[in-house]
Amino acid sequence: MLSLESVTAGYTDENIIHDISLQVDKGEIVTIIGPNGSGKSTLMKSVFGLTRMRGGRISFLGQDITGKRPDELVRLGLAYVPQERNVFSSLTVKENLEMGAVSLTGAIGERLETVLELFPKLAERLGQKAGTLSGGEQKMLAVGRAMIAKPLLLMLDEPSAALSPKIMAQLFAEIEEINRRGVTVLMVEQNARKALAISHRGYILEMGRIRFQGPAGSLLDDPEVCHLYLGRR
Repeated sequence: MLSLESVTAGYTDENIIHDISLQVDKGEIVTIIGPNGSGKSTLMKSVFGLTRMRGGRISFLGQDITGKRPDELVRLGLAYVPQERNVFSSLTVKENLEMGAVSLTGAIGERLETVLELFPKLAERLGQKAGTLSGGEQKMLAVGRAMIAKPLLLMLDEPSAALSPKIMAQLFAEIEEINRRGVTVLMVEQNARKALAISHRGYILEMGRIRFQGPAGSLLDDPEVCHLYLGRR
């Protein structure tokens, strides 16, 4: 579904990721992990056209999308939820969800119902300002807004950041449910062990390059990977 071939990208005059090649197959959950500053978020932003590409090619469903604008990518079936500033604080929950369809045509009633079925807490707060929601509810809203566009590929950057263990477990369960409903997921996550536990495959970045890759179960069982990136069991 998604393929990166020798991608080098960054900001202004500095490259952050170097010669990255990876793929995401239809129906998978693929997780990218690595230390802070390893280039994980830059990789996601590069897929979504938010960095300066200096080499390589990105394709989605066989189509070259290198350098395409985010609004064009949404119409092709990609959705991206950044780690920070991912809700419109002054808008209501319903208005935030409606913003997910701003670049699309047609009614969103059925899409809204599907999202509220996935996230029933949002249905209870449709008229509430997004800025007054808890951190976990804001994360759910951000994911829900992305799902309004009915993406084929959902990209999540640190979805569990700053969440309590209980809310984190709930959010991971909702990500699994989204995947079961046919949406492919590419995720960057600091809670590496928990993320790999629900993933099909994983990539480990270090200093802007892929150091390890493979089936998620194999990475979880690899002694070197556990020592360097996953901590104690």
